[in-house]
Amino acid sequence: MSYPIDYLAIGPELVVIVSMLGVLALDLVLPRRLKYVSGAVAVVGLTLAALPLILLAVRPEVASMFDGSYVVDRFSLVLKGLFLVAGYIVLIMSVTYIESDRFYQGEYYFLLLSSILGSLVMASGRDLIVLFIGLELTTAPLFMLAGWRKGDLKSNEASVKYFILGVLSTAILLWGMSMLFGVTGAVRFDEIASAVAGISTGDPAFPLLTLAVIFVMVGFGFKVSAVPFHSWAPDTYEGAPIPVTAYLSVSSKAAGFVGMFVFLYLAIPSLSSVWGPAIWVMAALSMTVANLAALRQTNIVRLLAYSSIAQAGFMLVPFAAAALSGRPEALSSGLEATVVYLLIYALMNLGAFAVVIVGTKRTGTTEIAGWAGLARIDPRLAVLTALFFFSLAGIPPLAGWYAKFKMFTSAIEAGGTWAYVLAGIAALNAVIAFAYYAKVAKAVWFDEPAADAEEVTEAPSGSLVLVLAIAAVVTLVVGVIPNIPDFLGEATRTLLAAAGG
Repeated sequence: MSYPIDYLAIGPELVVIVSMLGVLALDLVLPRRLKYVSGAVAVVGLTLAALPLILLAVRPEVASMFDGSYVVDRFSLVLKGLFLVAGYIVLIMSVTYIESDRFYQGEYYFLLLSSILGSLVMASGRDLIVLFIGLELTTAPLFMLAGWRKGDLKSNEASVKYFILGVLSTAILLWGMSMLFGVTGAVRFDEIASAVAGISTGDPAFPLLTLAVIFVMVGFGFKVSAVPFHSWAPDTYEGAPIPVTAYLSVSSKAAGFVGMFVFLYLAIPSLSSVWGPAIWVMAALSMTVANLAALRQTNIVRLLAYSSIAQAGFMLVPFAAAALSGRPEALSSGLEATVVYLLIYALMNLGAFAVVIVGTKRTGTTEIAGWAGLARIDPRLAVLTALFFFSLAGIPPLAGWYAKFKMFTSAIEAGGTWAYVLAGIAALNAVIAFAYYAKVAKAVWFDEPAADAEEVTEAPSGSLVLVLAIAAVVTLVVGVIPNIPDFLGEATRTLLAAAGG
């Protein structure tokens, strides 16, 4: 059996693979003083990977390969663009950070590129096998990257905890997928959808099908760090190198959401009565539990960890409201709102972590109290701190307000009592979130520095300045001109059209 291959359609993946092999080969032959070249090759590789993506964006037709198991459409292109941009920014953040601590560099870039490759595969995967391989290729390298500070006990703890819980969630996810295959006899999403549509609630196979969906939802719940599957996130985020933490909070989370979107919308849309309430509960718990926990945090990285969990809850709100409504137009609006939120969150959160890296170098600590009076030391950094943290809180005219506006609008338009209740919970949690985001800005601008505080005057590297500039410009421009992400409507409708919605 032979399958026609569209090499332009898989161009981004091929370029990333070549970059991975190049980084690995260079690490074998370069002396330590030239190891930084590996990072430069990785950055150039991701830049080149964007070129076929641009060509595909202007090509109208959809590429379907391997008997429909791998599809490159508008939806996958948007998400691949997100993964490449986020990976590019994390690589730039990593270069100086990795060099400064004399870590092994080639392996770091190889593992990070491997994870990015897995994310690209997930965006186009349209069967259980490809989706699972992409998801594990995304997360498995992060088990090692989380413990990259090998002499740090917290980093070791982060890696072990993430590995143990990650393997457990993978087993549950695979168990659910195997049960789904056993019931339907299919692995491709469109074939699963056809088989599931023919199974009624009175069918003997329906309870097993419901159990399979629950297991898969548990697996994805871990990947997006939704409550009650979030326990790994705070310790892992705190112990991992900060660029890895930024990647975990953005690209890894986005990959989990993409897998969830594609699986639920394409494979089991007729079971929204099963997975809709589960998403509703995860959204409500994630927002509430994480926000209340974030109020008590004194470490800025742990605060951002709980913030990331809460933001996952906000992203699930339109998803849950649309599922419970059961209306095709609500599904389209819900998916679009979630993807818009995901894209905006990615850039402003990466900016927040870049601020943490620079602020840590300036103050020598990640404790919020240690950042007191930072505005007197570095006013520009203080402005950026307020910009990104208030954007995460959803304060106009910063980009975060538009993400929350799309989320609330979608939930309300979906209609129904449960959608309105969830929107109310989200509104209450948005107020709670503002309290802890403002706590950081208050410390930076208004608190008096401790008497024994030591000022560290190390200037940020050019790469970090570039990251901060990119994130700040996007956060401001999207906040002022919020219709920029509206092109996502066409992309999400492409996915729903494939599902027959």
